[in-house]
This record gives sequence, C-alpha cells and structure tokens, in this order.
Amino acid sequence: MAALRDAGLGLIVDIVPNHMAADLANSWWVDVLRCGRASPYAGFFDIDWDYDSGKILLPVLGKPLREAIKAGEIALVSHPAGGQAVRYFSQLFPLAEPVTSKADLAATLQTQHYRLAWWRVAGDEINWRRFFDINELVSLRQEVNETFTATHALILRLYAQGLVDGVRVDHVDGLRDPGDYCRKLRAGLETARPGSRPYIVVEKILLRGEALPNSWETDGTTGYDFMDEVNLVQHDSRGEAALARAWAQASGRSAAFAPEEELARREIVARSFSAQLDACVRACHPSLQDLLGGDLGRETLRRVLVEVLAHFPIYRTYGRGDALTPGERAFIDQAIDGARRSCLATDRWAVDLLECWFKSSPNEGIHRFQQLSAPVAAKAVEDTAFYRYGRLLSRNDVGFNIERFAGDASGFHAAAQARHKHFPHALLATSTHDHKRGEDVRARLAVLSEQTDKWASLLPGWIERSSPLRSGDAPSAGDIAMLLQMIIGAWPLDLDRDDASGRRAFAKRLSAWQQKALREAKLGSDWAAPDEAYEQAANQFLTKLLAEVQIPQLLDEIAAFVERIAPAGAVNGLAQLLLKLTAPGVPDIYQGTDFWDFTLVDPDNRRPVDYAARAASLGKGVSMEALAATWRDGRIKQAILARTLDVRRLHQDVFSKGSYEPVHVEGAMSCHVVSFIRHHGHTEVLVVAPRLPFHLMCQTGRIAVDSSIWNDTVLRWTPRLPAVVDAFSGADIDIPQSGLPLAAVCSVIPVAMLCTRPS
Repeated sequence: MAALRDAGLGLIVDIVPNHMAADLANSWWVDVLRCGRASPYAGFFDIDWDYDSGKILLPVLGKPLREAIKAGEIALVSHPAGGQAVRYFSQLFPLAEPVTSKADLAATLQTQHYRLAWWRVAGDEINWRRFFDINELVSLRQEVNETFTATHALILRLYAQGLVDGVRVDHVDGLRDPGDYCRKLRAGLETARPGSRPYIVVEKILLRGEALPNSWETDGTTGYDFMDEVNLVQHDSRGEAALARAWAQASGRSAAFAPEEELARREIVARSFSAQLDACVRACHPSLQDLLGGDLGRETLRRVLVEVLAHFPIYRTYGRGDALTPGERAFIDQAIDGARRSCLATDRWAVDLLECWFKSSPNEGIHRFQQLSAPVAAKAVEDTAFYRYGRLLSRNDVGFNIERFAGDASGFHAAAQARHKHFPHALLATSTHDHKRGEDVRARLAVLSEQTDKWASLLPGWIERSSPLRSGDAPSAGDIAMLLQMIIGAWPLDLDRDDASGRRAFAKRLSAWQQKALREAKLGSDWAAPDEAYEQAANQFLTKLLAEVQIPQLLDEIAAFVERIAPAGAVNGLAQLLLKLTAPGVPDIYQGTDFWDFTLVDPDNRRPVDYAARAASLGKGVSMEALAATWRDGRIKQAILARTLDVRRLHQDVFSKGSYEPVHVEGAMSCHVVSFIRHHGHTEVLVVAPRLPFHLMCQTGRIAVDSSIWNDTVLRWTPRLPAVVDAFSGADIDIPQSGLPLAAVCSVIPVAMLCTRPS
C-alpha cells in the first residue's frame, strides 16, 4: 500500500462472501465435520441439518463407498496433528470420537457427522448449498450476524487501518438478501473508519432492462452491463436475421436463443440442482399448503417449480410480497406465463397457486427459490446455452442479454444517462477474468454483422470443404461453425499465414478453448463424462486445418477474410476503449489490454502479460499518424488509453461530476457515430466514436476512415468556450457555426476527443 500511495493509487479488494472452500485446510469446515451441529461454526454454513439424518454429504469418492472400502482406498490412520482420522488418498477426515485401530471401518463411518459418497450423487443428494455445482465450495449464511462478523473481520480491519479503499463483492446474487448484506457491509466499513465513504461495487448480471436497486447503497456493478451496452452499439441490427438463418442451416439447431435457453435450464436443474430443488420444495410446501388450505402434492410442486425455473427471465428477484418492485412482478408474470404454456395441463392450477404465492408474504421458501434461480441461470445460460448457440459469438459473453442483437447510439446514450444519474461511479468493463472472448475478439466478430451476406455465403462452403478433416461425423457442423468464428475473431494481428510455429501456437490456444467449449455445451462431450473420441476428433480437425494446413486454399481464404475485416475490428476496438474511458463510470482496464486483446476464455485470458514490452512503448511521443500506420502492434490503442487517462487526470471534475450530453449528429452517415459531451464548470470534453465502421474504411489495410465517406456528416456542437484542442494531436480546432465536420476530426485516426484548452 505504501508503494501504491506513492504512485497515487488506491486498492480495492475482491471479497467472496457467498462461499468458502469446503476443504480440509479450512479449520471451520473441519470442526463442523468433526462436531456436526454442536460445532460453533455449524450455523455459518448453509447446511440442511434436517435432511439425511443430519449428516453432511461429502461427495468426494471416485466410486461408490462400498467399492472404495473394498479397494482399500479408505482407512483409519493416525493424524499428523495427533489423534486419528479417516484417510482417503491424500485427504484426512476428522473423527467425531476416538476409536481403536481395529475398529470396523464401515461401522466407524456410520457414526460420523458426515457421509462419504461417490461424486456422482452430489446433484441429487447434497444437503448443503454449493457455489453453483462445485463440490469444493460451500455457501455461507451471511444473514447470520455471527457469520458476517467472523468472515469480515479482516476486511474491516484493513479498511480501518486505511490499507484498502473499498471492495468488489463477488457473486452477490448467491446471498440470501443481497440488499441487506450490502447495507450491512457499508455500515460496517463506515463505522470502521468514521467519516469515510468506502467504494463498493457488486458482481451482478442485469438482464432484460433490469436495474440495480439504489436501496443496496452500492456504487454500482462491476461493469458487465456496460460491456453489453458498448457491444450492442457495435452490431448492425440488419444482420441479425441472416446470421440466425446461417447458423440454423449450418448447425441444424434453433435460429433463436430462447429454445436453447429453456432446454439448458431444464437439463441443468435435473443434473446439478436436483437436491437444491428438493430443498426448495421442502421449504415452499408448508406456506403453499397454507395458501391453498391443503392438498398440494410435493411432486406437483416440484414439477411446476421446474417450469417456472425454465422460463425465469432474470437471475433472481429480491423483494417479497409487498416489497416486490413493479419490475420484479413483471418478471415473475413472464415466468408464470411461460410455465402455464409448457406445464402439464393438469398442473396449471398449481402454477396459478405459485403466482399468488410469489406475491404473498415473505417466507423461507421464497428465499430458497431466489437462491436457486440465480445459479440455475448462470450454469444454464452462460455455461451451457452460450456454448450451444452460434449465431454470432461476439454476443455470447458474461452478462450479455443475448436476445438483443444490436443497439444504436440513442440506446447507448440512454443507458449512459441512467448510469450517470444513479451510479456515476460504477465500474465499466470490456475485458475481465471471466470473459469468454477478449474485447478485441468481440470487436472484430461484430464486423460480421455488417458482412452477413459474405459470411452466409462462405460458411456452408467452408464447412463442406473441410469435411475431409472430420472423423466420421465429428466434430459436428455446429462445432465447426463456432470454431471458424473463433479462428477469425482471435487470429493474432502479427500472425502470418505462412508462419508454421505461430500457427501451431495459435492452434494450441484454440484447442484449450475448444475442449472447454465442447464440455460446457454438454452435447459432443461433457465435464462429468468426457467423450475422448469426440474431443480428439475435434482437436485433430483444428490441427489439420490450422497447424498442418491440409487444405491450403481453405486456410488461404480464411486468412484473407481475417485481413478483410481486421481493420474495421480494430476501429471497433478503439471506439470501445474510448467510450469506456469517457462515459459515466470508472473504467476498468484488465491486465494487458492496453495492447490488443485477442485472448480466449480462461485460462487463456489469465496468461502472463509482457509488461516490459508495454512499458517500453509508453510515452515515446510518437505521433498518432505514425501509430495509426503501424496499428497492428497495438501501440495506438495504448496511446489512446494513456492520453485519455491524462485528460481524465487534468479534468477530474468533468469525469467525476460532469454532465453527460448526447451530441446531435446530422448527415448521411449519422448512424455511424456515437458522440457526447462531458461538461463541468468551464470545461467541456467532446467524444466522437465511430460505429459499424466496415463501409467507412479506406479498404487498404489501414484503420483510417475515408474522409470523403463522411461527406456532409457534422456534429451540431457549439462549445461554451471558443478555445478547443484535439486531445490526441494537440492541435487547435476551429468549430464552424454550421457544425463540426466529422472529416475534420476523424481522418488521421478513427476516434476523436476535443477539450476546452486550459487557460
């Protein structure tokens, strides 16, 4: 912290209040395994003590218990710290009471507060809430004051000592009452350091117009919503239908996302959350019986809850009864309407009952449903359906509302104005440790929405011509279509088609993405049951196509198509960056993304970053014109980042307190511009970013926009003060009374930022 303070920097700590490791290195967890309900930590964890005789299910075995005992994999041993333990390979589980070394192993296991079990039973039988479906992470009960106090002691102490400035709250939707938790967290931090205002942002997925509640008293989200908004404005709505048709024809799957989502939700509930659904049924049943006056079967309730989960449009609601917001009521109505359509005709009366129950007085069952719907959505949508639906992969990323294909400048402005009003200091992200494709991969793939006819004509031919690389029917045409998008989107700008070692390195990275994508999709393969033959066939296809170049002409065409769209993709990348740096909020710069970010899903996006190369290129005073000429090396992106941050530093009040005012654009190409002013006091900053740039480009491998293309397009902007400077070139700019021509500011580089010259 001393080094950070010397550099004028602060520190935000990522905290994970929803869960902790269900690991034998966790002394609290071990004490609960040893003592059961009698442990002082028993109430910390979200365990259903009334289920399965109060034993904690431990699905850690590689085979059924009886077989593991017979194979000698489980034994009673001395514990290195003293006493005895149950050993399973390298794991040592505590004993409730000492036993003699000759004790019967099976009988001893029967007397413990836990039950060792085969990992495959976890989804059906686990009696404690996990983080998603991960057996190694146990959920906490932050609604219990003792849990909150114990788990937040360190962060409160660090904040009190001035060693941290705020927190990023991970997976806030997993908590029983996120709003209550956030208010408690703010109160605790402010009490720890009186007179301060800690910075608090939450990791929250907002979908379908959902808004973060102001009542939570946070500074906003971690920025997935901005990532979606800026991505939307870079897609051309006119390409949606053609891309959907091309995907459906190539893959044989649905042209729309909704059927994929509904199917994935049903599968995920069945395979991963059956036990949690049963717990929800047990919690819901009493209050529903009271509402009905009896005679509601548990199996009927279970069936209709599945139907509601299959159609739930957002991750979860937060209010209960009269505390439901109008928006939450609308989302519940949407889920109920969907359940009525898809349920058994004989169950519709039970769906009607659920509708009344959702809007009735608070009860434990609704809490349980809210904590179930969120992980179901995450696993079904982001971690399953997103890997099955390949209309255009730039719209498949964490926090994205995939059913919206494109937006326009007015939509971007509306979202920015709402953020400025309610959460002016929310984080703005474009790449994160959780993204599925780096920011510049998405920016390049977005260009396909402008080139739909070309893509739709190329895709089926490429799939057909690549058939000799397949092993029988593997990989599927849909998997090939997705792979082709990834090759095109992530092809490194410094990779020459004839660079054999570079192609092999790229293929190796893509292979890791491909295996994860196949397993997440759960069609050709699966994490729980990997199909090694299918995965090998898919990997061989990729290797033969890209690394070994067994069909040279096909790879030539793919490389040529990358060259065709790469400049427009780079323009999208620069526009995305500038919008993030200047829109209301706090820009989040993910590691290494000051150069082009063509990373894939983790662990690719967590690879070591060459900071030495970035430091060496920074601050050399190279002109923007020269950097634009060598745009492939990424230095122009870094220069725009650095110079915009300089402007933010020079005009701090403009970006922390200033207004956000959309600029009216007139002319034939007005739909290709996003422009706005940030204003405070005597200072204005004008931002200009192009959108849908493919047809604006000079088509010579450069990122410059053809000045003649802008034609009569002008910004209707009259500066409050006459002295205006180009922040990127340093040149003075004259603003004609008739408006500022786009050609005057967006000819050398495609983005522009003009500022009031300091007096």
